[in-house]
Amino acid sequence: MKKWMPFIITAVILLAAPVFLSDFRLNLMGKYLTFAIVALSIDLIWGYTGILSLGHAVFFGLGAYCMGAYLKLQTEALPDFMLWCGLTELPWFWVPFQYFGFALLMAILLPVMVAILIGLPTFRVGIKGVYFSILTQALALVFVILFIGQQMYTGGTNGITNLQHIFGHSLGDVSTMRWLYLATVVLLGLCYLFSRWLVNSRLGRILVAIRDGENRAKFLGYSPQNIKLLIFSVSAGLAGLAGAFFIPQVGIISPSMLGILPSVEIAVWVAVGGRGTLSGAILGAILISAAKSFFSEYFPGAWLYFYGGLFIIVVLMFPQGLMGFIRKYAPRLQLIRLWS
Repeated sequence: MKKWMPFIITAVILLAAPVFLSDFRLNLMGKYLTFAIVALSIDLIWGYTGILSLGHAVFFGLGAYCMGAYLKLQTEALPDFMLWCGLTELPWFWVPFQYFGFALLMAILLPVMVAILIGLPTFRVGIKGVYFSILTQALALVFVILFIGQQMYTGGTNGITNLQHIFGHSLGDVSTMRWLYLATVVLLGLCYLFSRWLVNSRLGRILVAIRDGENRAKFLGYSPQNIKLLIFSVSAGLAGLAGAFFIPQVGIISPSMLGILPSVEIAVWVAVGGRGTLSGAILGAILISAAKSFFSEYFPGAWLYFYGGLFIIVVLMFPQGLMGFIRKYAPRLQLIRLWS
């Protein structure tokens, strides 16, 4: 019971948030929790496996676009941007997105398939380290250009907008927003439990072995290439699932969300919270996202300076992240140590 107490306390606080947060703040918190799921996904490959992806926003964005297609078709039989481009009927590959189950499935499978297509040749030839990071940055740039260029199918620069309904309920309704928030809390809890099970399993120990000494793991009979491909695909699926829950709470998805800057920001969340600590990834995503909202709200003319200064201070003062600081300087806080 003591081991699970931090998880239970956190879950209770998040589930009770609709009681003490305003509707506006609750909507922001729901968005932050989807970011926390993305942070978990990149922590699995960076913190535990040593693979730094700087294009992970692509998987997040693909999941959001899949769910966005479903939400768009709940409002319009033929999306407005298709009408503007001269289309008179729905493209064949858009038709299945009329069904929620298919959209949710594709929000997971499409990022997984892209991860396999990228990771299979990349890991086979032994590309790793900074070269892999540069490759994923190029991936993000390619997808941004692709989605902007295919305006009649993706909405171009504007993306998918004007989303109004889900399951027949208005996205602007307070009760709908609260149910979406609670669903996101449950999803985050499930993703955390899955990730915790994964890193504590035999596979998790192999991931750490690859991170600390890939050649040694290979000499022990393991295949680092296949294992890295597996965890990269799992990570992409989690990011896509987060994107699927992000868009109904925000109401828009555009190519800018697939770019390099969002991908770098995701990595910063994990670095600030603490690499190799699942709770650190969640903490970093929520705190940094909340700080960004706070500075932009109260210091609209200088919020970028405050935001950048916060990054510098955290990196200089807590090189191992916030959870690393807690583990090192607060050994008596057993609940926090267990949570990390």
